[in-house]
Amino acid sequence: MNETREPRAVSPALPVARGPVSAGLVEALSSATLPPLSLPDSCAAGAAGLDPYGDDLQLSLYVLYELHYQGFAGVSDDWEWEPQLLALRRELEKRFLAALRARVPGGTDVTATLADLLDEPTGKDPSSVSHFLQTEGTREQLREYAALRSLYHLKEADPHAWVLPRLYGRAKAAMVAVEYDEFGAGRPEDVHAGLFADLMRDLGLETAYGHYLDAAPAPVLATVNLMSLLGLHRSLRGALVGHFATVEITSPPGSRRLSRAMRRLGAGPAAQRFYDEHVEADAVHEQVVRRDVVGGLLAQEPQLAPDIVFGVEATDLLEGRLAAHVLDAWRGGRTALRDRNPASATEPQK
Repeated sequence: MNETREPRAVSPALPVARGPVSAGLVEALSSATLPPLSLPDSCAAGAAGLDPYGDDLQLSLYVLYELHYQGFAGVSDDWEWEPQLLALRRELEKRFLAALRARVPGGTDVTATLADLLDEPTGKDPSSVSHFLQTEGTREQLREYAALRSLYHLKEADPHAWVLPRLYGRAKAAMVAVEYDEFGAGRPEDVHAGLFADLMRDLGLETAYGHYLDAAPAPVLATVNLMSLLGLHRSLRGALVGHFATVEITSPPGSRRLSRAMRRLGAGPAAQRFYDEHVEADAVHEQVVRRDVVGGLLAQEPQLAPDIVFGVEATDLLEGRLAAHVLDAWRGGRTALRDRNPASATEPQK
């Protein structure tokens, strides 16, 4: 792969803090070069009172999780398993998980829960971003949506890969097969994260990994944090599989609408290709995930049924919150971003 196309060639800068906990965390990470790391007492004390869906908690979690992915410029890799940071992460995770569990109905009927995901509205869904962009969204709104989604798509499939060592047999083999496609099936030019970078370039957006973190509101961060949370805990492997199933089952119709939006708004061939690829690939993946990943896991560990249901419902909840945020902003004539307009983004590298 040409390195100018690779968005992860350079680690991003630490973000601007959004509250006392993220401020203490960012300050500690930016100033510490050798052990021990000094995390302010205000971080641990403040974590207990944070809004579980708010900017301070979600940004803090995102920063802590990112230490396991690409890291940050100027931040030592040694802090990935720093006990103080893990203790803070655990407190933030407990608040986030408790809030999610309190909001979803739960249950054990995995088949019915997955079947609900296949139901598509007969007309336009007013709560759907892809429906909005397909028929009435502007090019600038399309660019905003790509900027927001870049926090996940530039590391697409990586959070789900955490579950691979925790699966075995049919579930593991099927999960690896789907992930293999996500990572380009051996062809670096077809890695989905790279295809999304090409989409961003077609839209005139900055493709650097993490570039839009400061512009991303809490509902965006929550959708990405959920994947990392579920992936980094073996006890939540069933929920991670539920999340993965939700993504693969709902992707084809949503991607088809977004592909039409790209064509309607003249986004360019690379932008169109990303969603065209997901319409085709995820239609196959959906069958494999339902039959072999979920089915295989249930055959091996039937006690994980409630966790799979939770993963589906939590994903749906957070995606609904994000859609509501984005559509409320657009219908009110506002940007869905926090403080940066894609129109001012740096031109992509040549």
